Amino acid sequence: MHHQSDHFPVLGIEDFRKDQSLDSNLLFNELYGERSIDHPHKHDFFVINIFDRGKGSHTIDFVDYEIKNKQVHLVFPDQVHQWKIEPGTVGYQLMISRNWFETLVPTLRFSQSLYQNHPVIDLSDDAFTSIIYEFKAIKKLLDEENIFWEIIRKRNEVIGLLLSKAVELTFNNDDQNHYNPIFSKFLPLIDEYFKEERSVSFYAEKLNISPNYLNVICKKSINSSASSLIQDRILLEAKRLLKVSEMSVKDIVFDLGFYDQASFSKFFKSQTGMTPSQFKG
Repeated sequence: MHHQSDHFPVLGIEDFRKDQSLDSNLLFNELYGERSIDHPHKHDFFVINIFDRGKGSHTIDFVDYEIKNKQVHLVFPDQVHQWKIEPGTVGYQLMISRNWFETLVPTLRFSQSLYQNHPVIDLSDDAFTSIIYEFKAIKKLLDEENIFWEIIRKRNEVIGLLLSKAVELTFNNDDQNHYNPIFSKFLPLIDEYFKEERSVSFYAEKLNISPNYLNVICKKSINSSASSLIQDRILLEAKRLLKVSEMSVKDIVFDLGFYDQASFSKFFKSQTGMTPSQFKG
């Protein structure tokens, strides 16, 4: 039996807007009770979910997270996600356009990839109270007849700062997370070149340092080698393409710059324990 290929579009913020005539950079949703996204999809906008009472599971970029009380779950643009939220859940969600997301990112203080690797943040009672206050204030502003977008944008940035503060407590073992500025530049470079460039020396040269020093910085920043960060990015893209695109394995091999299908399969299996076709499912 030929079942429909597993292709889910990238959803834009306008796909969620009830009134299409409104141009908005932000949407507010209430998350009450049971809901599920059965098929993984990705957004081209940023989502902040806050759970007051939460049960269920949320899969972000193929990692499963348990949904619990007093948590924030972040989903960045282009991350693939799905969830199964159980009855009794109470939470709120902000969908933030790419445009506003760019001004919000600096308030998050740490490198984006840190959050992408730790998208679920457990909040203390105090942090939860402060953040939920901002969510509710935004909801109130959105209900007004003449919406004052500039205040909403500022409240968004306050949420970013409050999240950084909450995260700082979580990540604050030693000084390792006061990221080295070179490390923060390395990650966006991987995003830009990972399909063509696998060698650590290419990135080191772009950063004007030696490959050895780049490795030292990566080890210090997140206890990982530079080459494994490059491999991780290739693997993540391979998973996204296998699950969320209509591309054949052959096209993916070519797109990701592998020599042939066998070398791609070997790489994928060594990292995941599955063949690409098994993962595609």
